[in-house]
Amino acid sequence: MKSAVSLVLALTALASQSSAHYIFEQFTHGGTLYPVYQYIRPNTNMNSPVIDLTSTDTRCNVGANGSATDTITVAAGDAFSFTSDVAVYHDGPLSIYMAKAPAAAKDFDGSGQVWFKILDIGPTFDSSGTATWNLAQTYTYNIPTALPSGDYILRIQQLAIHNPYPAGIPQFYIECAQITVTGGGTGIPSPLVSIPGWIDGTEPGYVVNIYNDFHNYTVPGPAVWAGQNA
Repeated sequence: MKSAVSLVLALTALASQSSAHYIFEQFTHGGTLYPVYQYIRPNTNMNSPVIDLTSTDTRCNVGANGSATDTITVAAGDAFSFTSDVAVYHDGPLSIYMAKAPAAAKDFDGSGQVWFKILDIGPTFDSSGTATWNLAQTYTYNIPTALPSGDYILRIQQLAIHNPYPAGIPQFYIECAQITVTGGGTGIPSPLVSIPGWIDGTEPGYVVNIYNDFHNYTVPGPAVWAGQNA
């Protein structure tokens, strides 16, 4: 009986731990919310975060592989959305990155200095200096119209900084979609960074204590590409 009770408690703890997080598991384009993982690379760590800045898991999540994932065709300028299983509820910024694949997106692991950022969403501060974070279940943006045509990995990243560093470790909630961009422009995305390596762990936006004298914020990582044609 004791072992049975221990097993139940362990399973309950596991379920509680699993439910304490979230994962971006669905992709929307053209008004259609597609099934879980149809165009998003499936991971193997359920809805848990990535915390090791030196790991290749920071690219698309633990165990993420594109070989069995469909690639969706989108036009430059089109809107797209990532939707999580539950609404994001850990305070922190959200960013969207892209990386151009040398061939098919499903065959690209995202290695090299190939990643660029197209969106940052940080907090807003009211007149008293109080921060409000954009915590949602669905995040929508547009493919830059100047982006050259081709296959890309489209990466969403929410950085949870609710447990201040160094007592706590910031958490990355990451997922990648596979897209083919058509009707693109002549832009040259920049700056290009490697993942891992895009953040070194010393950035103010990574180590900040959001509960103590918190009145301004800069999202860590590279600058957002301006999205202009060459």
